[in-house]
Amino acid sequence: MNIPKILTEKADETEAKLKEIYPELAPFFKKCFLNTIETTVTPLDDGSYFVITGDIPAMWLRDSAAQLKPYIRFAPYDDSLKEIFRGVIARQSYYVNIDPYSNAWCASKTNNAADDKTDFYNDLIWERKYETDSLCAPVFLAHEYYHATLDNSIFTESFKGMLEKIVEVFEREQNHASSHYFFKRENCPATDTLPNDGLGNEVSYTGMTWSGFRPSDDRCLYGYLVPSNMMAVCALKKAAELASVGFNDNKLESECRSLAFDIEDGINNYAVIETESNGKIFAYETDGKGKYLLMDDANSPSLLSAPYLGYLKPENEIYKNTRKFILSNSNPWYFDGAAAKGIGSPHTGSGKIWHISLIMQALTSTDPKEIRDCVSMITSTHAGTYFMHESFDKNDPSDFTRPWFAWANSLFAELMLEIADGKFTKMLFN
Repeated sequence: MNIPKILTEKADETEAKLKEIYPELAPFFKKCFLNTIETTVTPLDDGSYFVITGDIPAMWLRDSAAQLKPYIRFAPYDDSLKEIFRGVIARQSYYVNIDPYSNAWCASKTNNAADDKTDFYNDLIWERKYETDSLCAPVFLAHEYYHATLDNSIFTESFKGMLEKIVEVFEREQNHASSHYFFKRENCPATDTLPNDGLGNEVSYTGMTWSGFRPSDDRCLYGYLVPSNMMAVCALKKAAELASVGFNDNKLESECRSLAFDIEDGINNYAVIETESNGKIFAYETDGKGKYLLMDDANSPSLLSAPYLGYLKPENEIYKNTRKFILSNSNPWYFDGAAAKGIGSPHTGSGKIWHISLIMQALTSTDPKEIRDCVSMITSTHAGTYFMHESFDKNDPSDFTRPWFAWANSLFAELMLEIADGKFTKMLFN
């Protein structure tokens, strides 16, 4: 595929700027910034675009949106880049309309998901792990793209159908006991299948919407995944705006806003936990029955990412308390080693730190030392590749998982763009 000219121009321009203001970042920029467009984006015969996640030949709704995010700011100035965004948004809408419960898809027919036990099957599905954030991500992408370009051609009937399905599923999963969704997989790790005959552990009504799996694709212990509900609140507010400006649909707009209010109310009432050492903090998961999980996972949406999502400001007191907790040994998935310290994930096991979490820590920080420390850890743990990885050993960065993980590269490119554009200039260089 031909790379839009503006991206190669901006790659050169930003690399030159970084050489002047933050030289240690310069060798990373082109490689990470262009990785998604060079290696993961493919045009399809119907005019849409397919985006693989990297070393797995499938399109995750979440990953594909995140991978393209750094390019949105340049879309107004390049028609070929606009075409790619329109094509990806169209492809995401197409998939959600087939099945809003599937998190990952194939470009052509396959039998990859045929052995999983669930209530729906389609031979385009790569995996049918229902993840709340998978429905949020296409809305985030479309909303940001529209605001950057005012390109109303994305407002198709398929796109509207996607918005309607998202609302329908989020509402249904407020009462998961009445849902038809279940998921079971045999001969797999316990984290790849749902307990209770595929239904997940029991939950009570809270106002929040249920999720079977986390952004890591690991199952939820308790059904109300708080960071994903935070993202859902933001996505529904964006969907309300798109329903209004794109379709003049007051009913859909109202439904989106009402649902966002219900979910946020559920977070406030059921997901804020009083702790002895940190005061009030957000739980990672809860069941609405009194059980909750205090931790954070490296994958976004995470509790760490709440300001990045737009859910709250970094000055929010509960967030500050939560951030202190999750960036400490109190978080069971925080690791401090000889090479780095940061948040990992049950998905990759003990002692493995994720580049995504270090990047997100920098993007959400208001402390210049913390940002510089994160950048230093990121740029010293690439194992000579100048690419980001899924995870690396806290003591030995040469021991890493997933050498081709486009989402992590894109997120790092986003941080580098913010630095080059001056967002952190006063904090970092004064």
